[in-house]
Amino acid sequence: MDTLQNMRVFVRVVESGSFTAAAHHLDTTTAYASRAVSDLEAHLRTRLLNRTTRRIALTEAGQRYLQRCQQILAYVEEAEAEAGDAHARPSGTLRMHAMASFGGHYVVPAIGRYQQRYPDVSVELTLAQRIPDLLDEGFDVSLSLGYDLPDSGLVSQRLGTAFSIACASPAYLEQHGVPTTPADLANHICLRLVTPGSIFDRWNFDGPDGAETFALPPARFQVNGAEAMAIAVREGMGVAVLPTYTAVRWLRNGDLVWVMPEYTSQPINIYALYSSRQYLDAKIRTWVDFMREALPATLSAEQTALRQFARI
Repeated sequence: MDTLQNMRVFVRVVESGSFTAAAHHLDTTTAYASRAVSDLEAHLRTRLLNRTTRRIALTEAGQRYLQRCQQILAYVEEAEAEAGDAHARPSGTLRMHAMASFGGHYVVPAIGRYQQRYPDVSVELTLAQRIPDLLDEGFDVSLSLGYDLPDSGLVSQRLGTAFSIACASPAYLEQHGVPTTPADLANHICLRLVTPGSIFDRWNFDGPDGAETFALPPARFQVNGAEAMAIAVREGMGVAVLPTYTAVRWLRNGDLVWVMPEYTSQPINIYALYSSRQYLDAKIRTWVDFMREALPATLSAEQTALRQFARI
């Protein structure tokens, strides 16, 4: 028995004054309306309506039950309207994950611009060097990096591609010389950045002669955070391949130098991950659309600006 639907029929019968009028309003039959009220009475083991051939009248129990039904149906309508509004209008709290350095450089400024467009959305951002379990950890969306994503059952939208560049400190280059090709790296101390999705044993470069690979020797130093690696490079510990979104600040203030500027390395895809396409909450849909529109332009402008830091 559909108790909620039978409540609706019962309320409509009382408000319209007859089973026939209620059936007309609900676009059903008089027999269906009568049976719905009878089923409700049988379920409750209480008579709700006294019936004659000409009129109906509420019993005392029916009067009390009517008030409760009206309250319950009002709550249901309010809940349905609120849920439907979530699909149509961005509002509420967007719980978001992003990779740490990437999130700090690209995502935080984008959130500010997004909230100017959608002021009813508040954001809880978690930065972490891993892809979380969205359902278990309560995230609405994750912005993650990877060459290929594992088959996780999540919906993925590719937002763009980031790449890395080889960097060293001015002091290190003064002491050890400046590498100009990947082969020159064999004469240098190479530091290893280990992050999700990264390749641990080699650096892949794209340069004037196409793709080139440098096999990394055993590392004297490795770390799992790009910001920590930038500090190590600044301290003259060696050469490292850094994501451009980490390197740019250090290049701008002169602490790092982009070596082999004709080469880029380790292109990696940027994805938005979320749990389902069906009935997607408006705040998730608009955030993904916003990043799909804004991020490629930001990446392109930054890559153009990087050329000023090239050291030939």
